[in-house]
Amino acid sequence: MAETLTEQLKELAQRERRALSMGGEEKLARRKAAGILNARERVDYLVDQNSFIESGLLGVSSVVPEDREKTPADGKVAGFARVDGRPVGMVSNDFTVKGASSSLTNMKKMGHVKRVATERGFPLVFFGESSGARMPDNMGSQGMGALLGNDGQQYVRRRETPWASAILGQCYGSSAWYSCLSDFTVIRKGSVLAVASPALASLAIGQKVESEELGGWKLHSEVTGLVDRVAETDEEALDLIRRFLSYLPSHSNEAPPRAAVPTSSNAQAAKLSEIVPDSRRRVYEVRKVINAIVDDDSFFEFKPRFGRTAVTGLARLDGRSVGIVANNPMGKAGAMDVPSCEKITRFLVMCDSFNIPIVMLVDTPGFVIGVEGERMKAPGKIMNFMTALQLCSVPKLSVIMRKSYGQAYLNMGGGKNSDEVAAWPSAEVSFMDPTYSVQVVTWGRESSEEEQARLRAQMEKESDVWGMAEMYAVQSVIAPQATRDYLIRMLEVHEMRRSGGIGKHHMAAWPTTF
Repeated sequence: MAETLTEQLKELAQRERRALSMGGEEKLARRKAAGILNARERVDYLVDQNSFIESGLLGVSSVVPEDREKTPADGKVAGFARVDGRPVGMVSNDFTVKGASSSLTNMKKMGHVKRVATERGFPLVFFGESSGARMPDNMGSQGMGALLGNDGQQYVRRRETPWASAILGQCYGSSAWYSCLSDFTVIRKGSVLAVASPALASLAIGQKVESEELGGWKLHSEVTGLVDRVAETDEEALDLIRRFLSYLPSHSNEAPPRAAVPTSSNAQAAKLSEIVPDSRRRVYEVRKVINAIVDDDSFFEFKPRFGRTAVTGLARLDGRSVGIVANNPMGKAGAMDVPSCEKITRFLVMCDSFNIPIVMLVDTPGFVIGVEGERMKAPGKIMNFMTALQLCSVPKLSVIMRKSYGQAYLNMGGGKNSDEVAAWPSAEVSFMDPTYSVQVVTWGRESSEEEQARLRAQMEKESDVWGMAEMYAVQSVIAPQATRDYLIRMLEVHEMRRSGGIGKHHMAAWPTTF
């Protein structure tokens, strides 16, 4: 019996060595020379030391018999680990094994990790690098039935736990799908996210398509908005995922973690009146405002290259995780367009799903109007944004810094769409900019410059903050330098005590892209 056990243990050791060898020394060496981590190095880099426990190490291709010896771990490294002491589930695609293509065995591994993470309440992390579905495993009706017919809930997001993805090479098929389904996605420069490879796309349309054009980092960070951040290296991408997870709870039924507050966090708030010019016609960088308000070095921006008329990101106020939504006068004077509406809506959905309060910093002349916006379904995008804001059950705080005109006043929390609305003395609120209002009022009739100046002065006076304060349309008028202290205090007031910090999650199944 002892001899049999010894032989069995030798067999186990041999199989483990074969699995851990991945696609072989030559392929691994080529990646190392290119400065690209392999699938197991990526896991080791992200997780706490010695915390990874693999699931399915001995899995191999189960469809084509001759592939059994060529598919260690079947091209996907899956399992469980800890990141900063908290559990995570993860799948790291091993491109050295058949291009990490999807097959019956490795999709079972992925499905198991997803199911366990969801049911036991911890985040999922995907390292995307895959050539798509494996050929010939998936050809024919049996191939399709075996692979694509084995999990009716494969691509459903109910946001029970946070998902994060890194696009670290070619990302086609399911690897692309999971990136698009994630709450946070980072792409390394040189990587590609697309439905199918450039070769297949070129065949389909009858002309050559370059990979960067098809799905490179510029396309997805600036045009589609499908990625949240861009990284230069694998290591930078994984660092961004670690930082993202630090703001999030492990699952939707707990409050986000608290963090220590840097001692210098109150110093910058005194400079707010210097950062924001008095004149509403002068632009400024709203990120400077955000950084002056939140805890030092805590602002973590989402989609900085997309929807540039607004800035979104996670931050901390007195150690609490908060979601920041701010108008950015550096882009179109802060007038919100279709990309910024999409960006804000998606961000609001994520914050509400994971119990993160929302802070809105308001300075906008309204929505961009014109033919281009209408062709991009601007009215529908504006209402998506409005619906998401009204469905949010987490605390919402708005601070009107300068302008807030028209429908954008409601979308940025006015009209009781935030739990508290504060305003700086410089705030102006009206249906539209007084300059345009005069032109509308005098449209079709002769009016002197003196009359127009008088009307403009009257409308500007009627737009000041004092009228709103008198009728309690804003709950507080505060000095700019008091903004940080005000927000911290109001977050305490509006803490969700009765539910243990948990929101109602009305938008948990809201599509991740729309």
